[in-house]
Amino acid sequence: MTSQHFPIAVLGAGLGGLTLARVLHVHGIEAALFDLEPSPEARTQGGMLDIHDDSAQEALRIAGLHEEFCTLIHSGGEAMRLVAPDGTVLLDEADDGALDRPEVDRGQLRDLLLNSLPAGTVRWGYKATAVHPLGDGRHEVTFADGTTITADLLVGADGAWSRTRPLLSDATPTYTGISFVEADLHDAAIRHPEIAALIGGGFFLSLADGKGFLAHLETDGSVHVYTAFRAAEDWLDTLDLESLDAGKEAVLAQFDGWGELLRALVADAEGPLVGRRIHALPVGHRWQRVPGVTLLGDAAHLMSPFAGEGANLAMLDGAELGRALADHPGDTEAALAAYESALFPRSESSAFASAESLAMMFGPDPMRGLLEQFTARPAN
Repeated sequence: MTSQHFPIAVLGAGLGGLTLARVLHVHGIEAALFDLEPSPEARTQGGMLDIHDDSAQEALRIAGLHEEFCTLIHSGGEAMRLVAPDGTVLLDEADDGALDRPEVDRGQLRDLLLNSLPAGTVRWGYKATAVHPLGDGRHEVTFADGTTITADLLVGADGAWSRTRPLLSDATPTYTGISFVEADLHDAAIRHPEIAALIGGGFFLSLADGKGFLAHLETDGSVHVYTAFRAAEDWLDTLDLESLDAGKEAVLAQFDGWGELLRALVADAEGPLVGRRIHALPVGHRWQRVPGVTLLGDAAHLMSPFAGEGANLAMLDGAELGRALADHPGDTEAALAAYESALFPRSESSAFASAESLAMMFGPDPMRGLLEQFTARPAN
């Protein structure tokens, strides 16, 4: 079987890979993206994202999409509410419209990027199973269906369990000690008005004793709940999440003594319940320059979500890599060296902040730490 060759091949059509392809397209450079999902509609794309002005918004400016992005902003979504385990509201911060970190629906943002690309840029249903070097900076990728491609430049935008990363680094993600059980309450304002009033218009946090609730009001009017626990890596395996009633009972057993309205975030949730372990790469993960290959997003710097940096950095990575390639025509290695020299310190700083935030949120007296953090922020 003959391999098809591509000057630039990107594994992964998440936000980072799509941003890279868009910036390259703006500069008249073609890239081919390969994603394991069978189609762009194969699954929902997750909940709300806060899009930072100095990273993902900057990426959207570089991509020429910032104006369109502004039409997707969830009005009021920057609101923040901190609530003690007994239900006492400790902080109720309104969205002041400054748009420093506006909230958008992840799926809508993905669609904005995807629709900005020429038809056929993304090849769907291509799950990479092996990647190996051919010499002279070229690489071959084998997919689950047995087809192969070769590339002059291979970009690993293929997430936490990247197939591309071993070409550059022997680092692997490790469990952070935090597990989530996620749930949804649909049509919250109508079906769960007390919970909707508790959550408010944006992001909600209630934490104590190494566990708690993180929740968002979504653009479709649902409330997405992340029930978070400091737990052993195999703890989720002890829960019967296939059974909605049994899963709720097991989760709620961890919240004896918490306010009934907080417990209702799980008790009244519609299924399914979804368990997720939080992993991270080592803070400061980097690699020596290897010809013809690089990484972006979680493949390069997977971190916990507790500083809100993952998607923002992935998009900035994609934009900066695209711009570096455009700025160094005919010299891919110079472009990659320039890109990585900025990538490494930027991602190390964010990974450190994420690890610090995790330690604070799931350590002693987290609500005091959060109050100090949010009340110390300068006014916009």
